[in-house]
Amino acid sequence: MLLPSIVTQMKAEHDMELQDKIVVITGAAHGIGKGLAERFAREGARVVCADIDLDGAQTVAGTIGGHAVRCDVANEDDIRDLIDKVEASVGPIDLFCANAGILTLGGLDVPDDHWDRIWKINVMSHVWTARHLVPRMVARGGGYILTTASAAGLLNQPGAAPYGVTKHAAVGFAEWLALTYGDKGLGVSVLCPQAVRSEMTRGFEDSVASIDGMLEPEDVAQACVDAIRAETFLVLPHPQVLDYMRLKTADYDRWLGGMRKLNQKFAGDI
Repeated sequence: MLLPSIVTQMKAEHDMELQDKIVVITGAAHGIGKGLAERFAREGARVVCADIDLDGAQTVAGTIGGHAVRCDVANEDDIRDLIDKVEASVGPIDLFCANAGILTLGGLDVPDDHWDRIWKINVMSHVWTARHLVPRMVARGGGYILTTASAAGLLNQPGAAPYGVTKHAAVGFAEWLALTYGDKGLGVSVLCPQAVRSEMTRGFEDSVASIDGMLEPEDVAQACVDAIRAETFLVLPHPQVLDYMRLKTADYDRWLGGMRKLNQKFAGDI
């Protein structure tokens, strides 16, 4: 058995610090991504703000002394080009925050093209990022990926089947990365908050996602810094989510009954 002091020392040796690290954040022009960019910059990281909204990314980058790149994460070529450009002009990426995502409301009525778009952005963008970046990170001894999913990826989302399904898939892929590459130097964290103040949640302040309160992006960013520093997989800025997960695994039918009640109250909202 390892003595507690030795365990503490080993953990400290593996802590991920952000000072001088090259950090790429997708969806960095607004919301959580903007909060991450500002927080990581305060930690001394060299931040690259990537977003389909280049003007917004440039505004954020300008306030933190970072770089801005236009990237549509629904396009694999854009993600590959982003990684190539950053590694050629800034340096090897230490931390990639796969943060960009969209919300699609509805259920069986959602048309296929809407499913296709949210699947590309909320799921395939993570696959494409890993495809083009993880082999590089492993070859040079390690790196870190932070995936923004949602509490909906652990629980579900009344009124939004595409969102709940794709966020489940994002969590599953993050788990796969961690179990496949965790012994090869890759750190992985997955962010699963409930409601966070952003353009996505504007107008839904009283929705099911806000049942335990709506957090500010800077609060979520702090939770991410803490998790990355400690190399913790699951990032839960709303700690109540862990209780809901335990209820779900302890008694699935009871949990589904509670979710049906939430669905009756909130279906159609986020």
